[in-house]
Amino acid sequence: MRAEAFTDIKKHTNIHLMGIGGAGMSGLALLLHAMGHSVSGCDAENSFYVEKVRREGIEVSMGHHKAHLDVHAPNLIIHTSAIAQDHPELIEARRRGIAVARRAEVLSLIFNSRLGVGVAGTHGKTTTSSMIALIAELAGLDPTVAIGGELSDIGCNAKLGEGDYMVAELDESDGSFGLFSPSVAVITNIDWDHVDYYPTRESVIDAFLAYALGRKAGASLIACGEDAGVGDLISSRRLEGAVTYGWGLGWNWGAADVSHIEGGGVRYAAYRDGAPLGEVRLKVSGEHNALNSLAALAAADAMGVPFESARRSLEIFKGAKRRLQFIGDVDGVLIYDDYGHHPRELEATMAAVKAVFRRRVHLVFQPHRYTRTQALYRDFADVLRNAEKVYLLPIYSADETPIAGVSSFLIADELHSIGRKDAVVCGDFQEATDQICESVMPGDMVLTVGAGSIEYLSRQILKRLQSKASLGDGEAVGA
Repeated sequence: MRAEAFTDIKKHTNIHLMGIGGAGMSGLALLLHAMGHSVSGCDAENSFYVEKVRREGIEVSMGHHKAHLDVHAPNLIIHTSAIAQDHPELIEARRRGIAVARRAEVLSLIFNSRLGVGVAGTHGKTTTSSMIALIAELAGLDPTVAIGGELSDIGCNAKLGEGDYMVAELDESDGSFGLFSPSVAVITNIDWDHVDYYPTRESVIDAFLAYALGRKAGASLIACGEDAGVGDLISSRRLEGAVTYGWGLGWNWGAADVSHIEGGGVRYAAYRDGAPLGEVRLKVSGEHNALNSLAALAAADAMGVPFESARRSLEIFKGAKRRLQFIGDVDGVLIYDDYGHHPRELEATMAAVKAVFRRRVHLVFQPHRYTRTQALYRDFADVLRNAEKVYLLPIYSADETPIAGVSSFLIADELHSIGRKDAVVCGDFQEATDQICESVMPGDMVLTVGAGSIEYLSRQILKRLQSKASLGDGEAVGA
């Protein structure tokens, strides 16, 4: 039997999602559930997002197996790009005539039927889309939301709203963001990443150009003029009519007199077309977040939300989960966790930490994907050299097969070659926890960084330090 072609979400009553434990897939599952579909899912392992969808009444099976087709009886299978086309569960679904679709195909149909606000970019899209979602929510627009991270202020990564707008973070990793036709299109930046899909920097720029040109007729295009990749498109006149944002008064939306707030946060004077609008104060730290907020202000303006309303929303914005997220404080040792997995993201996080906290930083980095590590290990080392202590974990493979000769020792050896002989590779979380808890001192900061499983390490370190502190002075932190 030939598999049914996927064209219309409305006619599929029972939907099964392979890889439901990811941020993006779990968000889509929640949207479909709220739309009235019967939703199930499966994933290789348990996660925060698996538990989240289960709490909403969505049944989740562990592992991927064609038996799920009998257990859940779906008439549509949705899978992530990480699931191979020759996976037995997908092969059996097609044999039975069950429709099969990628996440982006389904999400784009929902998005394109609304006034979509699409946020694309190599970095910053989760925070920027979260800011826009909060602004729209507090302005009474009741948007539909689909974001690749947990939004602290709304308490979810996806919601079905009754308003006309949909705010979505659009993933460029497999080129599928070209399926989306925004009414407001945002490009935060363009860097060479996802090297398994994009062979060159130019191929990434071409994909973003296609995304920009694919927006609805008359749609706004908002782009960071400070970014080199975006600048290449603007200077070549391939982004005619873009609303730009950046530092100073030379852009459509500008930030001047930027300063860091003691204890966390950043403030700046906002300008539009050179005219002053007022001061914006953010609780989230880092100059990169000032740029993200400018994009959000420009998007809010395109949606008809007044500046004052947008500014008030930004001033209470708490940030997205795992974006320089505070984990705990034990005897003066601060513990933070961040999702950064590209050298430029690490650089922005480190700059924010150095500007705000002025502490000795014990940075634990878990590289994400063999292909990214192979292509960018020198750039990672160049950024990591600025931390006082560097601990490297084994590469988190995601869906990739190991590459001979590619490991975290590539970064470590590069660090050693540029004078950081103290950088160490830890075999696992236990070894990293042991080393950090033995060397950390009051007044230091522990920063765990990576897009894999490292978020669990930050809590493991917190518990160990709390346990040591509870034993009293004889076993104090750093003793």
